[in-house]
Amino acid sequence: MTLEDLGYTAELETYRKENKLEHFGIGRVTLEHKERYAVKTVDNDFDAEIIGNLRFSAQKRSDFPAVGDWVAISEYDENKVLIHAVFPRKTIIERQAVGKQGEKQIIATNIDFAFIVQAVDHDFNLNRLERYLTICNAAKVSPLIILNKIDLIDKNEVEKLVSLTRARVKQTPVIAISNASKSGIETIEQYIKKGQTYCLLGSSGVGKSTLLNNLAGAEVMKTNTISESTNKGRHSTTHRELLVLENGGILIDNPGMREVGIADSAGGLELTFETLLELAKDCRFKDCTHTNETGCAVLNALNNGEIDENVYENYMKMEREKEHFESTVAEKRQKEKQFGKMIKHFKNNRKSNKY
Repeated sequence: MTLEDLGYTAELETYRKENKLEHFGIGRVTLEHKERYAVKTVDNDFDAEIIGNLRFSAQKRSDFPAVGDWVAISEYDENKVLIHAVFPRKTIIERQAVGKQGEKQIIATNIDFAFIVQAVDHDFNLNRLERYLTICNAAKVSPLIILNKIDLIDKNEVEKLVSLTRARVKQTPVIAISNASKSGIETIEQYIKKGQTYCLLGSSGVGKSTLLNNLAGAEVMKTNTISESTNKGRHSTTHRELLVLENGGILIDNPGMREVGIADSAGGLELTFETLLELAKDCRFKDCTHTNETGCAVLNALNNGEIDENVYENYMKMEREKEHFESTVAEKRQKEKQFGKMIKHFKNNRKSNKY
């Protein structure tokens, strides 16, 4: 195995040299759990922790390592390393942090493709699919939609759901599979290339870990079934983990997400709702909110049946979430700025009072 097999690039090597990191080892974060990490190198897998300077200089959660990151390391004990630096991230899939206004949660970094998994028997939801597509598009990560558990419904229903999905998300490949019979698994395998990184996204119980096991050809991840009492997925994956498949593809499994909050998804909404926003260019007013304005091309198309009402409502909801997130970020920055001024003023007063 080489670093390139793990996804290492010439751009990362240039950064390493320009920042005088040649005397450190290079590894990729494969697991993160409560600020403890696992790092994979060409020769070994290590337990890892970050150095104190990196910990204290971090200004926000995203400054810490995340699964998928490339890091500069040094060994300090048997099978243990220290993380000295995090390399620049090519892509970052993130969402609004649950219960934390104005903050983001990194799902995974340096991703090339995202496999968005839904189960056709209980989890199928086009609005939720558009949410996942938005965070992928915002990250400039190529998405692929996987409709799993087709063995649990009849063939006509499968064809109907596939058609509905393709009609709603026209630019994204849609693959119907069964983890039980392994139908469709070969189609997914055709997308997986050596040295490229793939991320599994979806709710609990949709079959992400079982899919990973099928792609790996071995029982590498623990799996659970759907709870019969609640018809909801049980959490089998409790942390993010990166694995290298036999064919050379690199796959990251993720815990199920019940909330897919939209952050400042610049470009994500535009790509996901491209048809709707193309219509918006013909609105009479440049700052049209597409709610009640005269001459709104979007509302006209909605009334004429040119766009789906569910698409319109989902877009408007996510646009409001995006605006709210951006306003809370701006508010936090203003408060931090005012606090900084207060501290500076306090220090200046203390200094002048000494004399």
